Amino acid sequence: MPDMFDVQLEDFDERVLAASQQRIVLVDFWAEWCPPCLVIAPVLEQLIPDYAGKVQLAKLEVDEGDNMKLAGRYQVRGFPTIILFQHGEEKARFSSARSRGFIEEFIAPWLD
Repeated sequence: MPDMFDVQLEDFDERVLAASQQRIVLVDFWAEWCPPCLVIAPVLEQLIPDYAGKVQLAKLEVDEGDNMKLAGRYQVRGFPTIILFQHGEEKARFSSARSRGFIEEFIAPWLD
């Protein structure tokens, strides 16, 4: 399975919740019209390969299809919001564009 992929409402449970039993999955709730979303995306994309399969990134475009229902399910109020899933559950989150160092510190406590 690739370390970075797009996810939709229809495959969220399988590709995020089930996959998070094996490794950390970060879900990036983002929108095309959101400037901070466009700032954080390349930071995440550069960071994920450094985790060598221990962390996956699922990108969820909130304006596509029924994806806004997932934003509602997880009470996402602003974009981007990054939610860390482990063992099928939300463990942590942050919102807005952040630095690579911040994201590394955010992930660190959840690594085995």
